[in-house]
Amino acid sequence: MNRIAEKFYAAMDNQLAEVTLSGQSPTEQYRTSIMICKKAMTKMKRFVSHYAFENVAEEIHFFKDVKPLFYSKYIYFINVYNFLMQYPAGGEEAVKTYINFHMADLQRFFDNNKAFYQYYRSGGTQMDEVYFTRGGFDVQMELEDFEEDEQYSTSHDYKLSKIMANEKVQDYLNLELARIDNGELIQLNNQKIFPFNHPNWTASQTDAVELLYSLKASGAVNHGNIDISELVGVFEFVFQTELHETYHKLLDITRRKKDMFIFLNRLMNSFASFIYEKFN
Repeated sequence: MNRIAEKFYAAMDNQLAEVTLSGQSPTEQYRTSIMICKKAMTKMKRFVSHYAFENVAEEIHFFKDVKPLFYSKYIYFINVYNFLMQYPAGGEEAVKTYINFHMADLQRFFDNNKAFYQYYRSGGTQMDEVYFTRGGFDVQMELEDFEEDEQYSTSHDYKLSKIMANEKVQDYLNLELARIDNGELIQLNNQKIFPFNHPNWTASQTDAVELLYSLKASGAVNHGNIDISELVGVFEFVFQTELHETYHKLLDITRRKKDMFIFLNRLMNSFASFIYEKFN
């Protein structure tokens, strides 16, 4: 299961990366991305319809960790596409009002799902069998957060996908506000950040992954109490880029034969050269 899911996700992610280099307008890029995600989800659903999970743990893993990766991207692209299609033609204040309306709507969603959102953010597992196995749908639950196909849905996998997507939409809207209020303080992942003319990351994406995992492992950021996804989000915000297939790139790093820590060693050697030239 994991191998097939990774294959489908990698193919989708590679196609999405190509879209950003296509030269299309932002609206067309999001429209194309929606179609790419939809096709990937269809393939995944078709595969699962003929697959028997080995045990409850594998079923939970799929509906908690795998399916939401596909659906959250799909929901995110739809939300941003709709946001851009309805973008007001007025001045700065009209745009701010429009963005703040969407921000308030997102906050209502998080408030209405506070208990489950806290469960997700805390890394809870005690309710996983209820939330992420099929057949546990309660008619009293919110119907709009349940997909009709009970063979391919649990009571909370779609809700989780919406949470993951809406977190990213929040970051997108914060960035839009930052572009309007250049120099004002904004928030990203609950951390206060000053927007500025962003620098460009000129090393490779694998170099970035090597650096970010090193920062987390060393406890250099929040004493290590930060999800790698949050670090990636900060990196993407600062450099206005997207890191694709971060976990796969980490696996590639572990498979290196001669020198596993290529970027870290390059940093160390570059800094040593700088020190030598500066103070000798």
